[in-house]
Amino acid sequence: MFDVLILGGGVSGISCALVLGSAKNKPFVTNKKIGIITHQKTSSLQEAIINNAYGIAPGKLGTDLLAESLQHLSETYSHIEQISTEKVLKIEGKFSEFTVTTNKNIYKTKIIVVAIGYSNTFAIEGLLHYVENHQKTLAEKQRIQLKNTDHKVTEGIYVTGTLAGWRSQVAIAAGSGAAVATDILTLWNNGIQTQSHDSTKK
Repeated sequence: MFDVLILGGGVSGISCALVLGSAKNKPFVTNKKIGIITHQKTSSLQEAIINNAYGIAPGKLGTDLLAESLQHLSETYSHIEQISTEKVLKIEGKFSEFTVTTNKNIYKTKIIVVAIGYSNTFAIEGLLHYVENHQKTLAEKQRIQLKNTDHKVTEGIYVTGTLAGWRSQVAIAAGSGAAVATDILTLWNNGIQTQSHDSTKK
């Protein structure tokens, strides 16, 4: 049983995982089991060259950033379980016992973060009734989003990035994933507002 399982290894999913990982020494996080299904094939970064994102050197290829971000997560927060080469097909259950079925395995989790792109080929059974037209793209692009309020789809299910209704920008996607991570940390901290920072100060 995962405490949280992130679906998708693009910008928003990895950003969410990094923030959750960085909180590992907080007493309400130490025993949490966190996983991420690192599917990246449909990420918008596959064809991107990044020149306008804070903290990323101009000219960075999106494919390189995707690979480097997985390595960063693995090396810095190795306690987060990375599940590769699997695609999510179905979600069943309710908070706090969901079943996530992929093309290879079945997982149990208390919380789900859906961090998949906004293509209209989205086909995860159990989430399709939340699908609506994307509110911040041109209609002819036929992009979709999941109905949500401040990233929350329903109890125990969060959505990030473009699928949450945000525009396709690296910085926005990263911030969206980080925001959901802090919402989950706050939930784990009995509703006390929470974030996770490292500091040079002792």
